[in-house]
Amino acid sequence: MTTPFPAPASQEQLFVLPGAPAPDSHAPQGGTARRRTGPGALRLVPVRSREAKDFVRAWHRHHPNPPAGQVFAVGAADERGVLRAVAIVGRPVARHFDDGLTLEVTRTASDGVRNANSLLYGAAWRAAAALGYRRLITYTQVGESGASLRGAGWRVLAHRPPRGGWHAPSRPRTSRGTERIARTVWQAP
Repeated sequence: MTTPFPAPASQEQLFVLPGAPAPDSHAPQGGTARRRTGPGALRLVPVRSREAKDFVRAWHRHHPNPPAGQVFAVGAADERGVLRAVAIVGRPVARHFDDGLTLEVTRTASDGVRNANSLLYGAAWRAAAALGYRRLITYTQVGESGASLRGAGWRVLAHRPPRGGWHAPSRPRTSRGTERIARTVWQAP
């Protein structure tokens, strides 16, 4: 189970994997997601639902509330066992994609370490395919470059215009802050 340590002076929260030594200082910035050893190397690690959600609450830039459900989560940890990024994969939010053979990366979050999201998007697709799923999708908002997705070989499936929200008098909904934002739908290779 990931253990959150008290936030350093910079208000950042570190998550350390079981059996890993407690960090002496903030995890180093930089590094790559390539399979290399030494300083800055990241490795894939399993992450429990609660740990992934706690990480999203601490690090996601515009959706601090984690998704309600998930099928699995995967993390990227540095050489000291500090969790640096997570991806949460679940059933598609859009019902027309929820065909039983499609999953959606519903959230990724990182502390800014380089290439972690590309590593996680690639791993999420390999895991979904190994479980028998045929398609994995995700969304980016307008203003997000999609560089991590392109780096993992994903392609644009569609561009979605902004929508007014899900609220209707017959089915009241609370705003989640995602209304009126154009999105791009991506699909794993």
